[in-house]
Amino acid sequence: MLAHTPQQKGWPMYAQLLIDLFKYLAPFLRNVELAKPMQILYKGTLRVLLVLLHDFPEFLCDYHYGFCDVIPPNCIQLRNLILSAFPRNMRLPDPFTPNLKVDMLSEINIAPRILTNFTGVMPPQFKKDLDSYLKTRSPVTFLSDLRSNLQVSNEPGNRYNIQLINALVLYVGTQAIAHIHNKGSTPSMSTITHSAHMDIFQNLAVDLDTEGRYLFLNAIANQLRYPNSHTHYFSCTMLYLFAEANTEAIQEQITRVLLERLIVNRPHPWGLLITFIELIKNPAFKFWNHEFVHCAPEIEKLFQSVAQCCMGQKQAQQVMEGTGAS
Repeated sequence: MLAHTPQQKGWPMYAQLLIDLFKYLAPFLRNVELAKPMQILYKGTLRVLLVLLHDFPEFLCDYHYGFCDVIPPNCIQLRNLILSAFPRNMRLPDPFTPNLKVDMLSEINIAPRILTNFTGVMPPQFKKDLDSYLKTRSPVTFLSDLRSNLQVSNEPGNRYNIQLINALVLYVGTQAIAHIHNKGSTPSMSTITHSAHMDIFQNLAVDLDTEGRYLFLNAIANQLRYPNSHTHYFSCTMLYLFAEANTEAIQEQITRVLLERLIVNRPHPWGLLITFIELIKNPAFKFWNHEFVHCAPEIEKLFQSVAQCCMGQKQAQQVMEGTGAS
């Protein structure tokens, strides 16, 4: 279906079959209840994804959004496999290169192809109000109503419309990139601020409860992939939300979302690595001064070992000592 259909005509059908497989697996994976038959099916699914990652990475790149939309939040390795795909004609810069200038990479201003109609889940009135807010910052009630628009029940674990959160995050991000490019700039820590787009993201970070914020931050992390304009924008956004957080709880949750994707077996998405390395290396974020880094000896050891994997032992030691960490 993938290799022998002209003009990739088999791709949408194959993508739909995979989405159906993920939907079927979802309840079992969400509750981590894998009887023997489900274990076999899950292992087979992982193998299929590994073959796709090796032979058809562009297919995973093009449909990553639709796949991540139906994979339960706790399936970290499954998602990493999809998000690690990058086009075969691209050479990934080594994320561990000292002083890697991400904004200077030639690919960083090119938008990735997304073959999923992600705005289709937005209710018409919600989309209309969202577009209006992005253009004119009105209706003024849009931000205060946002949480109730995303919440569908009071049942813990099922409070939010995950598909709507994912669509909102990607749509606002793509609109923000277009807005920044129209002004003749490129996304950076300084150009993404003071905009209706960032108002929405900061409001979500502050106003959502722990469950909602976790889903929101995961939606951002799902866009940290190979070098492209989305990866660059959302990496800056994640770091900006960390820097501007009004409570340490938000910073701790941002760290959790990044770290839990890094402590599973490889592969790890390129954009995820560069974001985490920047967070722990750049003294502006004061990462090693935060209480949650040192809350327990085993947590501290975990951070140190991840830092050493990301930066090498000598550089990690210098960074940790330079910011007053033990």
